[in-house]
Amino acid sequence: MAEFMEASVDQLSGGSVACEDCGAPCPPELWRTHLWICPTCAFPNPMPARARLELLADPSSLGPIITHVIGTDPLAFVDQRPYPERLEAARRRTREDEAFIAAPATLGGCPAIVGAFEFGFMGGTLSTAVGERIAEVFERAAAERRAVVLCTASGGARMQEGTLSLFQMMKTVGALVRFRAHGLPYVAVLCHPTMGGVAASFATRADVLLAEPRARIGFAGPRVIEAMVGHELPAGFQRAEFVLEHGFIDRIVPRERLHQELARLMPMLAGGRRH
Repeated sequence: MAEFMEASVDQLSGGSVACEDCGAPCPPELWRTHLWICPTCAFPNPMPARARLELLADPSSLGPIITHVIGTDPLAFVDQRPYPERLEAARRRTREDEAFIAAPATLGGCPAIVGAFEFGFMGGTLSTAVGERIAEVFERAAAERRAVVLCTASGGARMQEGTLSLFQMMKTVGALVRFRAHGLPYVAVLCHPTMGGVAASFATRADVLLAEPRARIGFAGPRVIEAMVGHELPAGFQRAEFVLEHGFIDRIVPRERLHQELARLMPMLAGGRRH
């Protein structure tokens, strides 16, 4: 799984970008101007985390990155390569030091902290450092009376950190519970894919749950579920449209309209409080 994710990201950094859904190639320059939405099939491919922050925030409102906890190798883990080598390769490829970043900003004029997963960093997996960064977002937002808006795109827990990675589900939800006690809003945007421990914890406990079109949302993958239940799953299972139809999320918002939707929503959730 990790090798597949890394190969996919390497493909995106080459001379031709292929859509994850339909496979159609697209020049990198056109990819960026289209917000990583495939011009052939309109599938919203994984988007770099910094580009997501810029997309979310009001113009010229985005502050410096606030999350600086760096991942280590707590288990001295080795599979096909030592874990530190994988971390270093991910840092070189994405130019991020972990799979999640966040920064202060305004949305619709309301003070917020916006955060996003970098799916290119080991599949956006939930590590001890990522868990600490997300907890820091909720703690700082509570202290500064800011809303929180997070874009999730993750394959789940980071296997190289074992049970320590799974503990981050409890840590992030605990931080969210403390944040909620301050009466501040939290909005999650579930992007493709939002799976595993991220989907099973803080990502799906927001006050408002938005999703991008056709995003895959769930815990285990469909092949695992089919093997467990012993029959074929319905068409579109775990896609955002299926999840919306079954009442799990509140709305599907196309990427190009996401800032407009959040700028409209945030003043209502924040009780009209603006800068």
